[in-house]
Amino acid sequence: MAVASAPNAGMAKFPLVVALGALAVAGAVVVLAERFYRELEVRLAGAILNVITTSGVYVAGDRESVYFGLSGAAPFGLRMTPECSSAFLLLPLLVVTMVMLYFRPANTRRLFFSLGISALVVVLVNQLRILTIVGLVHWFGTDEGYYWGHTLLGSMVSVFGGAVSLVLFVWLATRKPKAVKTGTTA
Repeated sequence: MAVASAPNAGMAKFPLVVALGALAVAGAVVVLAERFYRELEVRLAGAILNVITTSGVYVAGDRESVYFGLSGAAPFGLRMTPECSSAFLLLPLLVVTMVMLYFRPANTRRLFFSLGISALVVVLVNQLRILTIVGLVHWFGTDEGYYWGHTLLGSMVSVFGGAVSLVLFVWLATRKPKAVKTGTTA
């Protein structure tokens, strides 16, 4: 006698559990490896500065620092502290992804795509913030340039960029495919 295989409700949820677990692990890795992440960020900043400046750049990755203006009269260094890193700006994106994934597991592919694009925006915004500081230190000098670049404009760039990233994430994750908008099917 053959027994029909009944679908196992637990197995149907397995991909969702794996996806949620992967996001939770990614969040834990960002928190636990934030020093390594800051090293990567400062190395990226150094690489960008090497391309756009001619005044000499040195990256001390083990100290999460980038030095610029080395051939000028007033070289300057920036140290990437945990609160200046984009690492902790990624956490809200991971949490929002987990919540949306839990309630809409059918949108997994779209959610991970949205997370990837928004995470890239967060990283690029933080690089823009660093470049803002470098530019203002170059134009206004060490004290005034750093004050304006780090405290005022740099913070505005981070807040605005974080908001843009979150809005972009939600827009990408919730927009309807073109076929659904027009009422046609592919």
